Amino acid sequence: MIYIEENNVPKKLSIIIPAFNEGRTISLLLDKVRVVELPEKMVKEMIVVNDASSDDTEQQIINYQKQFPDCPLLYFKHPKNSGKGAAIHTGISNATGDYIIVQDADLEYDPREFAILLKPVLDGFADVVYGSRFMGGKPHRILFFWHTIGNRFLTFLSNMFSNLNLTDMETCYKLFDARMLKSLTLKEKRFGFEPEVTQKIARIKRIRIYEVGISYYGRTYEEGKKINWKDGFRAIWCILKYGMLKR
Repeated sequence: MIYIEENNVPKKLSIIIPAFNEGRTISLLLDKVRVVELPEKMVKEMIVVNDASSDDTEQQIINYQKQFPDCPLLYFKHPKNSGKGAAIHTGISNATGDYIIVQDADLEYDPREFAILLKPVLDGFADVVYGSRFMGGKPHRILFFWHTIGNRFLTFLSNMFSNLNLTDMETCYKLFDARMLKSLTLKEKRFGFEPEVTQKIARIKRIRIYEVGISYYGRTYEEGKKINWKDGFRAIWCILKYGMLKR
């Protein structure tokens, strides 16, 4: 079965890549995304949003565009650092695909697994698919105990208000039907994007949300990891704000 529109145009996946001081890895990540083959003759759209990086991230992206002029890469730059959520908002507003997924620029997630997330959608079962780091038999780097506890607690709290049974609310890999995602009014500019979008997407009537196991190649703070305990407290506030106070 070939999944195409009625006018015979292939389905498109928009891949939003927020980047802040990722000069060391951005070219490698773009290589991985560029060569990924999507199922059922789908096409891809790569949207890189530079959140006012102070390193050579922008130059790396410009060089990449020159090296691969046929690559379907759109580049946007924030004049000042506004946060990962703000970069995702820019990506969403400029996406033209049928489906949207966020891809961090730090190589913690493997773009070759796009097909795993797309399958429930293309098979006609799902509108949204979360890639869980806590289910399935995929490889996972062993890192921080308290991060794992924190992620599981935030997922539990989120599930209480969304009435979902997710295992990994904080995952980067969330695949959305673009029309559904664009219908939401999203406000969180930093890492609060994850709990906010989860609470709001869960309220869409007859939404079909699936979860699949993915691999995870986490990095340490020395390697560039940016999320910290303050973001954890913000996530709790966002769950309460959008899950309870906004009902």
